[in-house]
Amino acid sequence: MNYRNIRDLNNIILKRLSIIPRDIDLVVGVPRSGMLPANLLALYLNRPYTDIHSFMNGHIYKAGARGQFFDIKQFKKILVVDDSVASGAALQECKENLKHLASEFDIKYCAVYVIPGKEKTVDYFFETVALPRYFQWNILNHTTLEKACFDIDGVLCADPLPEQNDDGEKYIDFILNAPPLFIPGSKIGTIVTSRLEKYRQQTEAWLKANNVKYNDLVMLDLPDMAARQKANNHGGHKAKAYMAKPYVLFVESDLTQAIQINRIAKKPVLCTENFEMIFDSESVLYNLKSGKYLPFLRKYALKVRNKIRQSK
Repeated sequence: MNYRNIRDLNNIILKRLSIIPRDIDLVVGVPRSGMLPANLLALYLNRPYTDIHSFMNGHIYKAGARGQFFDIKQFKKILVVDDSVASGAALQECKENLKHLASEFDIKYCAVYVIPGKEKTVDYFFETVALPRYFQWNILNHTTLEKACFDIDGVLCADPLPEQNDDGEKYIDFILNAPPLFIPGSKIGTIVTSRLEKYRQQTEAWLKANNVKYNDLVMLDLPDMAARQKANNHGGHKAKAYMAKPYVLFVESDLTQAIQINRIAKKPVLCTENFEMIFDSESVLYNLKSGKYLPFLRKYALKVRNKIRQSK
């Protein structure tokens, strides 16, 4: 599996920005995954930008305004940008939609990521990334989420505040009314949580109310919060469910638990605390211990390292 987050996207654009000609007049993004890289490219090239449908209707985005009509004489060289090319079908559809403008504009096509063998389908690309792959900006709608496990607190919804975590009426109210966070558009394979089994009814009610689709819900079969704290096996509990089926991804909010899950299951874990994909917990631990972090991250890294030591 290959994974790219928004930081990776920004870095590869900056690293290879020189491949884009400086005589581009207008950057046009392909909704919706192409809008983020199109915006970045427009910023770095200092050019106006818009989306395909607005472009076809003669609109561009203007700072401080919703948009403006443009004179066709203003722009000649157009760069159409998408985040990636896989089969090439979406790109071909895009070219068909713009075919009637070929005589009026010099249109070039760009993708940040292409799979090997598809490099010549675009005029410019930044990196080849083989399948299977996940991107931070569209992972919640990925068609393979039925092969994934998701945590609840910190992923699907916000974590409870300390005063809400009373294992009683306040906690029940939290479960029923928790603010949603990252709600997938695709069905999840298994939701795995350290919530206690006795809160299944309330948890299922919240999942239904927030239109979370899933096949299974795995909870902790312990009597109360004191027993859960004594067991202190959140990572092991989640890793067990992850390994029970041929799943390819676990989405976890807590970095310490994400490292533990990966260390046990030996499979990728996406941590929503920083949207990093953990492929190898040992290398993450090594970086924590050796202090290979920017100064503003060191204090955070030491905190995670200490939590991992305490959990052993």
